[in-house]
Amino acid sequence: MKRLRRRLFYLFWIALSTTSFSQKSLLQSGPMLGYSDMMEVMLWVQTKSTAQVQIAYWPEDDPPKRFLTNVKTTEKAEGYTAHLVADEVQPGHRYGYELLINNQPVPLDYPTVFQTQTLWQWRTDPPPFKLAVGSCAYVNEPEYDRPGKPYGDGYQIFTSIHQKRPDLMLWLGDNTYLREVDWFTRTGFLHRYTHTRSLPEMQALLASTHHYAIWDDHDYGPNDSDGTFIHKELATEVFKLFWANPAYGLPGQGGITSYFQWADVDFFLLDDRYFRTPNNQKTGEHRLLGKEQSEWLIGALAASTAPFKIVAIGGQVLTTFAGNETYVNLNPAERSFLLKRIEEEGIKNVVFLTGDRHHTELSKLVNNVGNTVYDLTVSPLTSGVHTTDERNMLREEGTLVAERNFAILEFSGPRLERSMAIRIYDSNGKELWKRTVKSEK
Repeated sequence: MKRLRRRLFYLFWIALSTTSFSQKSLLQSGPMLGYSDMMEVMLWVQTKSTAQVQIAYWPEDDPPKRFLTNVKTTEKAEGYTAHLVADEVQPGHRYGYELLINNQPVPLDYPTVFQTQTLWQWRTDPPPFKLAVGSCAYVNEPEYDRPGKPYGDGYQIFTSIHQKRPDLMLWLGDNTYLREVDWFTRTGFLHRYTHTRSLPEMQALLASTHHYAIWDDHDYGPNDSDGTFIHKELATEVFKLFWANPAYGLPGQGGITSYFQWADVDFFLLDDRYFRTPNNQKTGEHRLLGKEQSEWLIGALAASTAPFKIVAIGGQVLTTFAGNETYVNLNPAERSFLLKRIEEEGIKNVVFLTGDRHHTELSKLVNNVGNTVYDLTVSPLTSGVHTTDERNMLREEGTLVAERNFAILEFSGPRLERSMAIRIYDSNGKELWKRTVKSEK
């Protein structure tokens, strides 16, 4: 009898394992952690065909207590993507989780853990946290790439980022590279986003770091594309399908402008494509951010009491090099207006995080009232590298990097004495330079 029970248990275990692994074959990419707040966390996943998906999760300090997200049936029209809300969470906790496809757990060979933000206000100093930053992620697909040397390389960079164990990652645009075959159809957009997101080296990072994103031209449309792009609503829809920001677009304005807070730091996510006029337009008013978005940003910055105000935008803001798609080259008037308003409002501790340029550098501007504004450009992750001798009079000496790289920003210190340590790493995780910025009072 005992032998029979053992055999039945063994057969049951084989059947269960076979079912679980068959469900894993339906997994296209993810799971990915999206936004995290105190009472809610968003998770994302993509399947290869129509399937029911759900997340089971539990507090790390009390594993028997299990919760379930909503169930979502993935559909072809949405690229088989799903957003799943974990809403039975408490502030300041870590949770283990597992993905269920068609009600069966999917085995993964890397940790799956998310966290909720800490309720520190009126109680303690704000918690330290670690932010990963990067832009320009090109994943080769030879049949659709330009002939010749592959443009993408160094995919191990995503493993290197994961090994730094950041709490969150901010993608600064060109997070995928739409090709000519992708620009003008829904099928093309979904294919390109799926192809990039499915990179094996990216999966562990997606599963245990919370991700936020903006776009630039290559994940919005054709090279240097602007507000005239006929498929900008499609671009917006697909961006929403593949990312999990807490919000998209100012009320009534469209685009992907957003905001979130992590600990005591405010993050302003800007849209530098949706409202933009063509770069070579010779008459009429020129816009990059546009009046409504610019005014919202100034007001939001003025209202912020954060020790650091992080403004994410695709293209460089502070550089004095008037070439390519730098702000001073395309729209010096709007750039001057933005910096002047920051000065006039007496807004302190503004840090622009920018991408696009395929090199990394830190720019620093002390304005006429003595407040310092920074622009940290971090690029590229896996795209081609721009070796430059361009003159940027605001570049901090020793910060120019012309190789694939990423940044880790560490925020720490007591509530009234916060600091931001900036570290730049190469694709293999070797530190290239470090700077520390203290919050101005």
